[in-house]
Amino acid sequence: MLRRVAVLGDVHGNAVALAAVLDELHGDPPELVVWTGDLSWGWEPAATLALVRSLEIPARYVRGNAERSLLELRAGKVDKPSDRERWMLGQHTSELAFVETFEHCVSVDIEALGPTRFCHGSPRTDEELLTAETPEDRIVEATRGIAERVLVTGHTHAQYDRTMSVLRAVNPGSVGMPYEGRLGAYWALLGPDVELRRTEYDVDEAASRVRTSGIPDPEGLVEILTNPPSPAEMIEHAERLQFSG
Repeated sequence: MLRRVAVLGDVHGNAVALAAVLDELHGDPPELVVWTGDLSWGWEPAATLALVRSLEIPARYVRGNAERSLLELRAGKVDKPSDRERWMLGQHTSELAFVETFEHCVSVDIEALGPTRFCHGSPRTDEELLTAETPEDRIVEATRGIAERVLVTGHTHAQYDRTMSVLRAVNPGSVGMPYEGRLGAYWALLGPDVELRRTEYDVDEAASRVRTSGIPDPEGLVEILTNPPSPAEMIEHAERLQFSG
């Protein structure tokens, strides 16, 4: 059983934000870091993965829909890939062996919380959109068959900590592309309770790097970085769709 576990996910290639969070972690390191996916699908893939792999704290890696997409692109399973998809694959040629090691879900026993399952979307698919307002009956369906009573997911880029009759559901938020209506890098510490965290970083520097990276449609990313959607906007969109893809 572990005393403290940090949860970081949805970095989306924002190396500036990730470096700020890792600086905070180094000051008071947890026993484990669980990465909940979508780490490098963004404007600085190589720099982001270098930071991820340089961390000396033990780590587990959950596969997000972005990591799955990279592997599908390499395998030629995507018909007519977009300019951004082709660009992204070209940035990951030396890292795909690492990406292949990511797991669909990870289970960790944490002090006072007990067995905790970490996934990207949900236990059944990396594309499910679970939010602070997802109806409980859908949570029941999404978690059918799992033993853990704490579920930590990413994918929707907004923090919450929600206790229901069936389990406790947590989203640590997004390090690199948060939908919080407020600038910052969002993550969480687990054990003995849930602590939702926010770290300030140089957003202007991150935006500058987007524009010089060569990624297609940089201004769309800059807009999200500098004027992030609110949780309410995300929830309305996600609950209408239920699944991305």
